[in-house]
Amino acid sequence: MFSSDRKKPKQQGTMETSSQQNIIAQGTKIVGDIASQGPFRIDGTVEGNVKTSGKVVVGKSGYIKGTLQGENADFEGKFSGKLILSGTLSLKSTAHIEGEVHITKLAVEPGATFNATCSMKGTVKSLSNEPSRPQQAQSAQAK
Repeated sequence: MFSSDRKKPKQQGTMETSSQQNIIAQGTKIVGDIASQGPFRIDGTVEGNVKTSGKVVVGKSGYIKGTLQGENADFEGKFSGKLILSGTLSLKSTAHIEGEVHITKLAVEPGATFNATCSMKGTVKSLSNEPSRPQQAQSAQAK
């Protein structure tokens, strides 16, 4: 009896969170700039600038032409323009990306098309340690 009362508020909280996602459905075309604090799912077409602090998911039928600024993005559809992410860009096998890309991390599935100039922020610490290992191996062989 008490457990059922406790579950109801949690379910309502989950429903509220999922209803805050912005969805641009297939067959919808938006020309102009979009700014949002929440996540996006784009299955239609957007021509303009999209700026969000949330995650952007572009479905197989989705297309963005313009500038996309956000945290993380998953692409199954198409993008043409300037892509600026503070997190990870994930490209599924059906993704087609063209333009200029500025990201921190990149994940690409086989089959994805990535025709873009890409710059990645951040440093990779393991690269600075790798040259010292072969030198140690060479000095061990010389002895």
